[in-house]
Amino acid sequence: MARRSAPLLTAAVLAGLFAASGPALGQGTGDPAAGERIARTWCANCHVASADQTTASPDVPTFKSLAEREDVTADGLSVFLVTPHPPMPDMHLTRDEIADVIAYIMSLADK
Repeated sequence: MARRSAPLLTAAVLAGLFAASGPALGQGTGDPAAGERIARTWCANCHVASADQTTASPDVPTFKSLAEREDVTADGLSVFLVTPHPPMPDMHLTRDEIADVIAYIMSLADK
């Protein structure tokens, strides 16, 4: 019986960690100006990350289009950015840097 409960316990612990980290990331705690600097350095090779950028990979969304999507939230971006997912490179951003990038992306919305 202990073997069957181990996956449930692991899932519960992971869910608790994500819930605990949620408020720390993407909830208005980031600095949009710092996020823009990070985006220009790390993200602009693939994404159109700023208003003055004219070219990027046609297969990835622009930061502005992400910000304007109703289904994109700061919490969702937090989970996405801390989870490795090829083909996007793992840039090893700190939690503060992730919060800054999220604050920058969310600041682009015309909502």
